[in-house]
Amino acid sequence: MSEQLPPSDPGLPPGAVPLAVPEWAPHPVRLIVNDDLKRSRLTVFFRILLFIPHLFWQYFWLFATFWCVIINWFAVLIRGRSPEDLHLFLTRVLRYRTHLISYLFLVSNPYPTFFGRHGAHPVDLEIDGPDRQSRLVTLFRVVLVIPAFVVAYVLVFVMSVVALIGWFVALVIGRMPKGMRDLSAYCLRYEAQTYAYLIVLTSRYPSFSGTPTT
Repeated sequence: MSEQLPPSDPGLPPGAVPLAVPEWAPHPVRLIVNDDLKRSRLTVFFRILLFIPHLFWQYFWLFATFWCVIINWFAVLIRGRSPEDLHLFLTRVLRYRTHLISYLFLVSNPYPTFFGRHGAHPVDLEIDGPDRQSRLVTLFRVVLVIPAFVVAYVLVFVMSVVALIGWFVALVIGRMPKGMRDLSAYCLRYEAQTYAYLIVLTSRYPSFSGTPTT
């Protein structure tokens, strides 16, 4: 992490060095929201049916993802860093899932693509490149992620309640209220960070602080 020195203090003794103030580092997994809140009443009404093709497509993703996560876990244990290609693939998998969950829970309106490309959806996921990770933390990753998963489970329940209420609201006014959208986006961001931690994309634990970037 880079450090920034504060301005010199004339009251300091000669030769004294002012304390370094660390810059705040954003989480390496960030949710980007460029949604205009408009919702198509027709696609909102049939949202669950429209989700079905993606449900089948996910099985292809999940089969490849499972083995890639195992390989990535061993790679980080040995090298202390994810291989670039594995990191890119798992990033795309997580981004695709975020697009899909965003659509299902009415956080966004456009139909998601099937390949998780960056910038392909108004609610997108931005993930930093591979960085050094602690081998010890990686070894116990499945155990360490349990508290975050409990929180994520609660937040998914909150998203479900918001989506149910928002479904009726969007059918009537053709929009998703901003407060409801933002609450769901907050829950989605934490859930995405939890999965990123689990599949060893980052060693940074999911964070309650910060808000989705708009």
